[in-house]
Amino acid sequence: MSKGLLEHEVGEQAELFLLVKNSTKGIASNGKPFLTLILQDRTGDIEAKLWDVSDQDEQNYKAETIVKVSGELHNYRGRLQLKIRQLRPASPQDGMKISDFLETAPVSQDEMMGKITQYIFDMKNPNIQRITRHLLKKYSQEFLVYPAATKNHHEFVSGLAYHVISMLDLAKVISGLYPSLDRDLLYSGVILHDLGKVTELSGPISTAYTTEGNLLGHITIMVNEIGKAAEELGIKGEEVVVLQHLVLSHHGKMEWGSAKPPMIKEAEILHYIDNLDAKMNMMDRALRHVKPGEFTERVFALDNRSFYKPTFHQ
Repeated sequence: MSKGLLEHEVGEQAELFLLVKNSTKGIASNGKPFLTLILQDRTGDIEAKLWDVSDQDEQNYKAETIVKVSGELHNYRGRLQLKIRQLRPASPQDGMKISDFLETAPVSQDEMMGKITQYIFDMKNPNIQRITRHLLKKYSQEFLVYPAATKNHHEFVSGLAYHVISMLDLAKVISGLYPSLDRDLLYSGVILHDLGKVTELSGPISTAYTTEGNLLGHITIMVNEIGKAAEELGIKGEEVVVLQHLVLSHHGKMEWGSAKPPMIKEAEILHYIDNLDAKMNMMDRALRHVKPGEFTERVFALDNRSFYKPTFHQ
C-alpha cells in the first residue's frame, strides 16, 4: 500500500494524488501571481506554492480539485511544505473521488449517534431533555458529517460529533467526581455548545465560513435556536436561560469570543472540558507524524509552541 502524504520523511520525494483543500492567490515580490495551495489526503494536509500562475492555473487548482503532484517534502521556518516539481489536474481515467482524500473521525456515525442518544435518554430534567433532543434531531444530518472547525481542532469529516462524544465522556467522569454538578445541564451544554457550527460553516469539504457564520457566529446562532426550540415546545422554565448561558459563555472569556464569562458551575466546567478536548486533539494530531526524540512543527493555536515526543513513547 502506498504511503500517505504525511507518512513521507523530510527530504523524501513524493508522487501521489491529493485534494486541493484551499487555494489562495498572491502576488510575489517580482510582481508575478502565485498560488498558495493546501493539499490533503487522509493523513493530513500540507502547504505548497505554485509560482508564475496563469488564469487557467487558478481554474485548474481551485478548492475541491483532485491533482496529481510530485515533489519533495521540506522544512520551511519550522513548518512542513511540499516543493512542487510537477502538477496536473487528475483526469476521470485516474478513477479518483473526493471521499478518498478526506480524513474522518475514528468512530462510525452510527456509533456516535447511539452514544449521544443514550446520554440524552439518561437525562432526568424533561425541559432540558426535550430541548436537547429537539435540536439534535433538527440538525442530526449535518451534525454527523460536519467538522468542528475550519482549522486547529477536529477539522475532519464527523469531527463535530467526535468532539461531542469525547466531551460527554469527560463530563460523565467529572460529574462522578463532583456530584454537586447538574449532569443534565452539563450533558446538554456539551451537545449544544458547538451545534451552531452546522450553520456557521459551509460543510465537511473545503470548509469555509458562511454569511451567517461571519456575521453572527455559532454561539449567537445556537442561543437563538435554543430560544426558538423552547417556544416551539412550549417550555418556559429557567432551564432555557441557563442553557443559553452555557452556550454563550463556553469560550470562557470575552476576548476569546464569549459574550459573558461562565457564571454557573456547569458553564465553567463546560469551558474546561471543551478546551481540554480541543487541545488534546491538536497535540495528538501534531505528534502523530513525529518520531520519538523529535519536536513537532509549531502549533499556532497552542501559543505557537513545538511539542516533544519522548524517546520512551511507542
